[in-house]
Amino acid sequence: MRIRDHLGISERRQRQITWAMEAVMFGVLLVGVWKRNIPIVVNAGVALGIAQLVPVLERDYGIPLDAGLTLWITSAVFLHAFGTIGVPGGESFYRTIWWWDHMTHALSSSVVAGVGYATVRAIDEHSDQTHLPPRFIFVFILMFVLAYGVFWEIIEFTLAEVAAMLGTGTVLTQYGLTDSLMDLVFNTLGAVVVATWGTAHLNGVSEYIEDRLERRTA
Repeated sequence: MRIRDHLGISERRQRQITWAMEAVMFGVLLVGVWKRNIPIVVNAGVALGIAQLVPVLERDYGIPLDAGLTLWITSAVFLHAFGTIGVPGGESFYRTIWWWDHMTHALSSSVVAGVGYATVRAIDEHSDQTHLPPRFIFVFILMFVLAYGVFWEIIEFTLAEVAAMLGTGTVLTQYGLTDSLMDLVFNTLGAVVVATWGTAHLNGVSEYIEDRLERRTA
């Protein structure tokens, strides 16, 4: 059973929440422009772009992203963008709320895990010569997300070093080795959630990828 069935949230309500978060992200972008704060502008702009990419994928490419999946992806980028600005007149939530970074890493990594899960399930179903046991899929998703997490931490570290050399503000903040290790822990947590309960939410996407693979090999 899907999460929205437990919570009793209709698809219409989910789409309204998604639109509200997109409006807030646009507001964060405007605040960043007004303050001439490049990190806020970049983070909010990228988050808003990803949120707008979701309906494009559904409309133009037929990828079955229902209201729940759209809300899931939008929530991940929204919380990241909103965390960069915080409350008016104060510092960002990433600096003032100790668990904010952990939450956003877990949620964003769950989206990455969803991509890996849907893809590997599609490959498993597409080929009769390939059989991927559930335990293998579980481990694959964990490794997939951990690889993504390490790559992301390298990007954060590189951008922080470049910003320090140039004397400018960094787009992504790196808080040290302990923070990086905690990020990887919460990335893994997001991956475990998807690997354990992803079937109810991602079968439609897996079937879409499988259909595309069959068309290419036909």
